[in-house]
Amino acid sequence: MAVLVALAAALVGPASPAQAAVPASPAVTYTNPIAEKRADPQIFKHTDGYYYFTATVPEYDRIVLRRATTIQGLSTAPEVTIWTKHASGVMGAHIWAPEIHFIDGKWYVYFAAGATNDIWAIRMYVLEGTGANPLTATWTEKGQIKTTWESFSLDSTTFVVNGVRYLAWAQRNPAENNNTSLFIAKMANPWTITGTPAEISQPTLSWETVGYKVNEGPAVIQHGGKVFMTYSASATDANYCLGMLTASASADLTNPASWTKGSQPVFQTSAATSQYGPGHNSFTVSEDGKSDILVYHDRSYKDITGDPLNDPNRRTRVQKVYWKADGTPDFGIPVADGVTPQRFSSYNFADRFIRHWEFRAKIEADVSPLADSQFRVVPGLTGSGTVSLESANFPGYYLRSKSGEVWVEKNDGSTQFASDATFYKRAGLADSAGVSYESYGTAGRYIRHYNYLLYVQTPSTTLDKADATFYAQ
Repeated sequence: MAVLVALAAALVGPASPAQAAVPASPAVTYTNPIAEKRADPQIFKHTDGYYYFTATVPEYDRIVLRRATTIQGLSTAPEVTIWTKHASGVMGAHIWAPEIHFIDGKWYVYFAAGATNDIWAIRMYVLEGTGANPLTATWTEKGQIKTTWESFSLDSTTFVVNGVRYLAWAQRNPAENNNTSLFIAKMANPWTITGTPAEISQPTLSWETVGYKVNEGPAVIQHGGKVFMTYSASATDANYCLGMLTASASADLTNPASWTKGSQPVFQTSAATSQYGPGHNSFTVSEDGKSDILVYHDRSYKDITGDPLNDPNRRTRVQKVYWKADGTPDFGIPVADGVTPQRFSSYNFADRFIRHWEFRAKIEADVSPLADSQFRVVPGLTGSGTVSLESANFPGYYLRSKSGEVWVEKNDGSTQFASDATFYKRAGLADSAGVSYESYGTAGRYIRHYNYLLYVQTPSTTLDKADATFYAQ
């Protein structure tokens, strides 16, 4: 039998390198922040080709909208005020966390507001807009969303699972010793819930109760037959973070037992990237529809004087969501300001990505933490026409060639380092849809993997060229 196998192999010839399929979700990059002084952000991609953006303004006095054909374009898009707080009575103070949705041919904005005679009597309200463009639509007030109690309630969001529309929100349960818990209910129409609301999460874990006992800001993303609900926890300073609940899309979402809460935050402060208190997120999709995008706010500094609610400097940011092999989302860390990072999968090992491990560069599957496999493609340290690859979780550290090996090391400012850490971005040697990186300092040599470690070498064989080809994701 062994002889026959050997003979067959000889007849077939040397094995060709396996080729990974072009990724279903190719790289997308944005430059953060998207908007200064805009908190609780939501970006909604509509069928008309526009992205619509709304957020809390620091004056807490109005609802604003922007639109653009790209996410980045929202940065410079004109902003329109579509509604202003009442001069007296309800909806007269603390205008918070607007969200825009398009339901059955009309626009709806969900928001929270206090009253002029009690600014902390926060309740949930809905506006209805008629017209193709919500920036110029005619808006009417549909009134308050009524729930079980007349208590502090906010952050309503709506979504559809298997044809059923739901509302999720945060509210104070008078029977609990906390600030807010999360609730869900089905909807009779866009401004009315039906049935008894179900409480699906309350702040009980240590990271949910720093400063305040808070579960708020629910946001939903669906993937692979699962419903993932992120939410924000703790005070709105550097302790603010995201947790996540998970349910099967086929389950009864109004049954609290259908939801499982993660034991740890899924997104939190990163001092390394100078991002503090990330939270109150929403989700959108990339321009090509192939990537899920996390939208959130944070601050660029940790220390706040006074009440964080009086600090106006929460900024709107975006970054790509990645999906683990088990179908759960991986948000990584809030990345540094500037261009967002990418990941690079191997041409011939689809599940393996470039990553650093104890600063040695290699390819590996199931990378954890995610940021070890994220790199910002930035202008080359040597000048125009070149690029350098900066580590996402070690800003100032770059992929560099050292004695033919590839490491992630801190830029020491030397001419030698700049040369070693600079590359020419080329079309993939094995597939022009991919990318290959040619060394700036040693022409003809490329980053390639060998025995899963990265080197800078001259590719000569078909296999060499495959090993030197990567897909940006």
